[in-house]
Amino acid sequence: MDGAVVGDMAPLMFLGLVAFLLLGYPVAFALAANGLLFAGVGIAAGLFDVSLLQALPERVYGIVANPTLLAIPFFAFMGLVLERSGMAEDLLDTIGQLFGSLRGGLAYAVILVGALLAATTGVVAASVIAMGLISMPVMLRYDYDKRLAAGVIAASGTLAQIIPPSLVLIVLADQLGAPVGAMYKGALLPGMALVGLYLLYVLGVTLVRPHAAPAMPASARTLHGMALMLRVLTTLVPPLVLIFLVLGTIFLGVATPTEGGAMGAAGALLLALARGRLSRLQLTQAMDSTTKLTTFVIFILIGSTIFTLVFRGLDGDVWVEHLFSRLPGGVLGFLVTVNLLVFVLAFFLDFFEIAFIVVPLVGPIAYKLGIDPIWFGVMLAVNMQTAFMHPPFGFALFYLKSVAPKAVRTADIYWGAIPFLLIQLVMVVVVLGFPQVVLRDAPPDASSVREVPLNVDPDTGFLPAEWR
Repeated sequence: MDGAVVGDMAPLMFLGLVAFLLLGYPVAFALAANGLLFAGVGIAAGLFDVSLLQALPERVYGIVANPTLLAIPFFAFMGLVLERSGMAEDLLDTIGQLFGSLRGGLAYAVILVGALLAATTGVVAASVIAMGLISMPVMLRYDYDKRLAAGVIAASGTLAQIIPPSLVLIVLADQLGAPVGAMYKGALLPGMALVGLYLLYVLGVTLVRPHAAPAMPASARTLHGMALMLRVLTTLVPPLVLIFLVLGTIFLGVATPTEGGAMGAAGALLLALARGRLSRLQLTQAMDSTTKLTTFVIFILIGSTIFTLVFRGLDGDVWVEHLFSRLPGGVLGFLVTVNLLVFVLAFFLDFFEIAFIVVPLVGPIAYKLGIDPIWFGVMLAVNMQTAFMHPPFGFALFYLKSVAPKAVRTADIYWGAIPFLLIQLVMVVVVLGFPQVVLRDAPPDASSVREVPLNVDPDTGFLPAEWR
């Protein structure tokens, strides 16, 4: 077979994956089927060593035996139990009472509750749906602008994407061979900065268009003085204690992310029991949803490892490296291009698909360029937040539309999301331009990061185990 065909096998394989996805096949099966298809073509053409397929059983076993990935079902279960226990409703009511006398008070409450839910659930769908059901009717009742209300709810729900214990941070840490605890620590400040930027935007809206976010009328503020303080103590303190037990022990190095997740799951059960809101039905629903989510992630990861094994066996990693080596600007040019690629793909793919398809391709190049994997992972996580906010395909927008009152049109949700989408892009630029936001204990200049050689195994042609 001529050299042109040999050189075209890797891009053809990537285009084949795009075709599978456009045809509507599930991502996990599209990845695996595409990989096996091109493995067969490569074997028939003498371009792929069939012995490489012997690595598949070991790779699949490595996925299901990976203790880091065990944190996913623990954190998912913790979030689902807390969501079904009515914690979001109580938090919104309490914080709404605290800020109700201010213009935009309900919007502030939604953002702060979104941050708290993100730190306890890590699941975007649960946060958006819960706040959409609870807060959207209240905000409309008090004459909030529909677009502002929709944007605040959708954007606050996506904070679960970046604020630990985010599931996508676990996946990115696994794909980049980085410690989950370090990824959590690196993402904390950018996540809090996003919360601050959302609050500043609402403040700006209240100054420019006061009628868009009025204060709650006095008749709606039913809690005052000690009654309000007692409500704050009983509603805010338990989830804050749980957040400290889970994230604090991980940050301090006392517990691994998996152990922290197990503690969080147990703590969520205790909180739900203490509130008398843990029925057998709720527990069964939480367990079913956790099983589905975990199975979804594991099967995508298995499909991804089949795809990457064959892709690299066809010299796909060499093709990708040559593709990016032609870019001007060195490390900066690579980072800008990858971020633009992720932003565009986020119109069509969700964050799991991007993490399992794109990151294995660009991760080794980042490794060779000496880019810190924690900085790189957090940057991608902030960027992948936009996947939830992109009109017309953003999943957070779909979640919100499914529970929004009929008075809120799809166009209102789309227009409301755009300012917050721009804020997220600003945060991507901040993380790109100021690595110290993530690497607070590292050199402030990305160029000073130590270059790491790309040590390829001469027998297999693959990267070291931590980059597979």
